[in-house]
Amino acid sequence: MPTPDPFGDSRIVRAIQRQPRADVPAREWPASIPAIAQVLNSGLELGPGVTFLVGENGSGKSTLIEAIAAAYGLGPEGGTIYSAHETHQTESPLADWISLAKRPGAPKWGFFLRAETMHGYYTFQDSLDGGHDFHSMSHGESFLAVADTYLSRPGFYCLDEPEAALSFSSTLALIGVLNSLVASGAQVLCATHSPVLASLPGATIYELSGSGIARADWEDLDLVTHWRSYLDAPGRYLRHILD
Repeated sequence: MPTPDPFGDSRIVRAIQRQPRADVPAREWPASIPAIAQVLNSGLELGPGVTFLVGENGSGKSTLIEAIAAAYGLGPEGGTIYSAHETHQTESPLADWISLAKRPGAPKWGFFLRAETMHGYYTFQDSLDGGHDFHSMSHGESFLAVADTYLSRPGFYCLDEPEAALSFSSTLALIGVLNSLVASGAQVLCATHSPVLASLPGATIYELSGSGIARADWEDLDLVTHWRSYLDAPGRYLRHILD
C-alpha cells in the first residue's frame, strides 16, 4: 500500500508546472495548443492512482504525456528510468518548459509505454544481454507482456494509448493491471481513446479540447457519448461517410 507523507498525500507526482525561467514562444507549437497553453499558464494537478487524458487527435495528449515522462527521467520513446532508447529525435521542447512537483522520498522507478514507438523498444530490448524477446509475440500479447514485466511495482508510469494493440478482453485485463498498480502505491498517467480503459473506477479524468483542459466525469466525456451513439445506430454516422 502507498506510504503517505506526513500530510497524507501518497502521490508520487503531485503537479506539473511551468519552469519559472522557461522562455516559451506562446504562438509556436506546442505552446499554441490550447490544453498545453493552459497547463503552462495554470499548471496541472494529477490525481492519486490513475489520471487519464482524453481528447481528439491533435488536442495535445501525447505531447503532454511525452514531456511529463521526459521530465521524470524516462526516455521519450519509451523505457524505464534506467534503460531508454532513441531512434529519431522528434519530441517537442515542452519537457524543458515544465517541472514536476514530486513527493519527497517517493519511489524513483518508472516506465513509459508509448504505443507508436514500441516496435523500436522491442528491438532495443532484443539487443541487450538478457533482454526480453517481445518480437516473438503478437502485437497485443507483447503489450500485455510489457505490462506484466515493467508495470509491477510502486513507481510513476506514463502510458500513451496502451489500448492501441489490445482487444476488448485484453483492455479489461489492462484495467486489472492498473488497479493492482494503484493498490501497490504506484501512480499512472495515461492518454487514451478507449472509453473502456477510461472507465476505471476512481480515476481522475482530464478532457483536452480546443478550449483547453478540464476535469470531467466518465459519463460526460465526448468519447463516451460518441461511442454510445455510434454503437446504438451506426447508420446515422456511416450514411454521411459512405454517401
